[in-house]
Amino acid sequence: MNQSRARRPLLALAAGLSALVLGCRPAVESPAPQAGRADRPKVVTTFLPITLFTRAVAGDCAEVTALIPAASGPHDFQARPGDVAAIRNAKVLVKNGLGMESFLDKLVKGAENPALQVIDSSRGVATLENPDKPGGDHDHDHGHDHDHGHDHGHDHGPINPHIWLDPVRAAQQVDNIRDGLIAADPACADGYRRNAAAFSGELRQLNTEFETQLAPFRGKTFVVVHDFAPYFAERYGLKAESMVDVPEQNPSPADLARVAETVQRSQLRALLSEPQEGNRSFNALAGDLGIRISVFDPLETGTEEASLTPATYAEVMRRNVTDLVSAFR
Repeated sequence: MNQSRARRPLLALAAGLSALVLGCRPAVESPAPQAGRADRPKVVTTFLPITLFTRAVAGDCAEVTALIPAASGPHDFQARPGDVAAIRNAKVLVKNGLGMESFLDKLVKGAENPALQVIDSSRGVATLENPDKPGGDHDHDHGHDHDHGHDHGHDHGPINPHIWLDPVRAAQQVDNIRDGLIAADPACADGYRRNAAAFSGELRQLNTEFETQLAPFRGKTFVVVHDFAPYFAERYGLKAESMVDVPEQNPSPADLARVAETVQRSQLRALLSEPQEGNRSFNALAGDLGIRISVFDPLETGTEEASLTPATYAEVMRRNVTDLVSAFR
């Protein structure tokens, strides 16, 4: 028998022992599923900023689904049967609050989910009233509700709901979402705390950046299409004027005259439109005034891809501030 033949039984024995050892190796040696992945709570959010904040806090602890597609905003939301089912199967629903999601009560009632835990991210956040604008009738409650679920009740009421556009208030919303998710899913409390702390820190750093960039323009006025900017303006010592209260409203002659007077008085170099609005509301006015049109994105809509990444918030807000500084200069 040659040496190669003698080695064959030894090699076979070694292979068998190796397989036995590998088979008995503790399971942690294999890629282990992340904690809680099998039974992650289903969390439904309303629209883009709330989805971004909730994804940031949830991380891998919860399964987050947006009720409103990213390309649509709460102002033009049309409920579908699948939306009722999503709420029926969810453990948590996260909303902005302050009347922004006027369609929710009917959906939640129709879902018949008594175990549903609703997180109102505006809880405890300082709010601003909606002042009446001079020069026209601004009581624009389009509250005609149809049986097919399209609720047009987009009058924001006495309180302006756009708190997410102030990074400091946005950080408070993140903390509220954290507390609500911990209450609903205490098994992943450490993960929610860690994720929320990291994202809130980014928001506060964002605020510090904006304070520096906008400090030279304190007291100045800027003009946007609909009334989404008062919290942002208050945070940085600015004044925000809007043409209309809500996006679907058409400006009256009085609205156009008021905005024109504001632009001339403030010496603005640009009107700030919205991505989904395009230039249609401001085109003629900008031409008459000899100024350009820029963009301020209120983050009510976006792309599906952007809605998956919490960093979208900071990216969009930085662009907004850059464009605003350009409008002032």
